[in-house]
Amino acid sequence: MGFFTDTSVCIGCKACEVACKEWNAIPADGLELTGMSYDNTVGLGADTWRHVAFVEQQVPADVDVFTAARDLEAAGPGATRTRWLMSSDVCKHCTHAACLDVCPTGSLFRTEFGTVVVQEDICNGCGYCVPACPYGVIDQRKDDGRAWKCTLCYDRLGVGMEPACAKACPTESIQFGPLEELRERAADRVEALHAAGVADARLYGADPDDGVGGDGAFFLLLDEPEVYGLPPDPVVTTRDLPAMWKHAATAAASLAALAVVSFARRPR
Repeated sequence: MGFFTDTSVCIGCKACEVACKEWNAIPADGLELTGMSYDNTVGLGADTWRHVAFVEQQVPADVDVFTAARDLEAAGPGATRTRWLMSSDVCKHCTHAACLDVCPTGSLFRTEFGTVVVQEDICNGCGYCVPACPYGVIDQRKDDGRAWKCTLCYDRLGVGMEPACAKACPTESIQFGPLEELRERAADRVEALHAAGVADARLYGADPDDGVGGDGAFFLLLDEPEVYGLPPDPVVTTRDLPAMWKHAATAAASLAALAVVSFARRPR
């Protein structure tokens, strides 16, 4: 199971942020002005499991700022207008999750729904999962050091309910369901947008052959991933661990053999 977030219909209402905080009893972020448009949460973190980004852009005047389609007459050479790209970001629940690989206590585990969850009562606050995440999703709370992130509402799934954020989304920008079904729906949506003149529409994280084996939470974007603060080509950070352990074992065996030979040849 997973999320498909269609940013082309996100209105930036932040209902998903509020629903996530209320259901999971997540501490408030406060009302500090960040200087980043109407974004008061900045990014994902231990106390922000859903983050609605407001990306302000200057685009050619012939781009419809509401649909991103080039179906308007240009106001003149070089003329531009302002548009907002809004996107509700969340943990990607990677198929190949590096956080699982590095967790020493088993606090992080793969659920029967294919999602990745942190058990806060088992987390020892080591922080290994934080740099392991290629998306920079996992964070530690300052008061106790434990790691926190989206659970894809594991407790709600267990009783047949959909995640709180998807339930609260008024435009169905956040869609929940079986991943294969969501990928087919997302591909149809991209095709429809292209037909409507939105040439920049593309999927992010939907490819099972990408560097993380596909994301359990993927997105339809209207610009390059970097514009939304997403890595363009994420790769599971532990992919080289088997080779590294093999080389380390080889080196250790070589040193042990050298030590034995040196001991055997020692003058008596």
